[in-house]
Amino acid sequence: MARILITSAIPYINGIKHLGNLVGSQLPADLYARYCRARGHEVMFICATDEHGTPAELAAAKAGKPVAVYCEEMHEVQSAIADGFQLSFDHFGRSSSPQNHALTQHFAGRLADAGLIEEVNEKQVYSNADGRFLPDRYIEGTCPNCGYDKARGDQCENCTKQLDPTDLIDPRSAISGSSDLEVRETKHLYLRQSQLKDQLDAWINSKTDWPILTTSIAKKWLHDGDGLQDRGITRDLDWGIPVKKGTEDWPGMQGKVFYVWFDAPIEYIAATKEWADKTGGDWERWWRTDKGADDVRYVQFMGKDNVPFHTLSFPATIMGSDEPWKLVDYIKSFNYLNYDGGQFSTSQGRGVFMDQALEILPADYWRWWLLSHAPESSDSEFTWENFQVSVNKDLADVLGNFVSRVTKFCRSKFGEVVPEGGAYGAAEQALIESLDKDIRSYEQFMDKMEVRKASAALRAIWVAGNEYLQSAAPWTVFKDDPETAAAHVRLGLNLIRLYAVLSAPFIPGASATILRAMNTSNTDWPTDISAALNALPAGHSFTVPEVLFAKISDEDREDWQQRFSGVRD
Repeated sequence: MARILITSAIPYINGIKHLGNLVGSQLPADLYARYCRARGHEVMFICATDEHGTPAELAAAKAGKPVAVYCEEMHEVQSAIADGFQLSFDHFGRSSSPQNHALTQHFAGRLADAGLIEEVNEKQVYSNADGRFLPDRYIEGTCPNCGYDKARGDQCENCTKQLDPTDLIDPRSAISGSSDLEVRETKHLYLRQSQLKDQLDAWINSKTDWPILTTSIAKKWLHDGDGLQDRGITRDLDWGIPVKKGTEDWPGMQGKVFYVWFDAPIEYIAATKEWADKTGGDWERWWRTDKGADDVRYVQFMGKDNVPFHTLSFPATIMGSDEPWKLVDYIKSFNYLNYDGGQFSTSQGRGVFMDQALEILPADYWRWWLLSHAPESSDSEFTWENFQVSVNKDLADVLGNFVSRVTKFCRSKFGEVVPEGGAYGAAEQALIESLDKDIRSYEQFMDKMEVRKASAALRAIWVAGNEYLQSAAPWTVFKDDPETAAAHVRLGLNLIRLYAVLSAPFIPGASATILRAMNTSNTDWPTDISAALNALPAGHSFTVPEVLFAKISDEDREDWQQRFSGVRD
């Protein structure tokens, strides 16, 4: 049994996330967490809401609520939606927690003591129309690198190039649209991550198993142009973690808060402490290598826009603290999921959002499509036609149809009980040998977090059962040889239980429904396929489940396509 720490990039608090956000971090992280638990490993799966920064303040003002109240309410909303998608977090924390305040201030103090914090008098953009300093991300303009006309002042989300607001062509306030901007002087703290460039470079070079997407982005930030730059870690805002040097006030930093990208990754650690404070567990055995975390494998999941902060800034914080904190072992990063010819966009309200998705279909429909089309090697695109075809063929025609045919035929000929009689023959033995290879292949893809390949391997396992059933044809054999037909059906019923176990990481709702129908709590992972296909003995009772997956009609598809063609209010 291994110990595996899993974190998903934490979603921002300012509204409900879209399906592109979901497939880029939380959903594949949940897939991996469920799989690791099923294989008997000890898992700690952590996520949280990212609650600080200007977007939270603006969203709260728009809602007419104090920012603390708004964040608390939106945390509950996001938590409920995560439950709706059956995301199996061990804890879903909050970056505004007292635990994160204390840890963030602790890290800042350690970095200052190590000489890795510099106080810088800098010039920052001030919007006269908005009456406030504008954080980099709230200045928009045209990217000088790729020409994208909605690039932010900190980074172009189109080409991922790191930017400064002064780099933008035709800059404007993203709040009001005003171009009445001026530069004023203010003092901020900078993390001297450039001092750790060689250490970070060597560390990244040692990660030979990381996806090319992850390492290529990290290397680009390390070496392009002038190389890794020092990064501001404070902001002129009211809402956030007050700047302190450990537990002490920081002279000259009164009224300032830590930058959201400094405190947000620290929340992974703080959220685990939140879990420990709530449950009485031991958080340090997951995070401190001097207190038991030396045997932990730490895996992070995120979209490609988050890679620079997780491969460079957060590791720089941990390395620079000179304390024995656990560094990430593997970063699984994803490209973007596009929507029907364009981009999903939270700020622009474009696409299908998580709450809307659950209103029209159960979570498993979305989980299956998103994971089987995960944007791993390149961007992928959601279209309603593809969604309909995939759901109908994979879930309804392959898995759902198999469960329905076997259970209904058994009920009609033998009753709702696993039939006795007959014995497995050459066809059954060939299926067992084939499944053994297919399941080992499925495991290898899941171990490597190759999500699309794993989904294809799982579907192939479902298809094998259908092909066996079609070839065995117990409905025909029954007329002359009911005992052999009974053996066919007995194998089919055991295949259904096996499918529930193997499919649970992808479609946990349907898996639980199948296990209830099969009247079993046996979720043992199949290491011995022959034994697994005898888990339900003759005489074991079951019930025929309701339709597992209803097909999506052309009318529904067209209705949804029209409904989600515009912009969310």
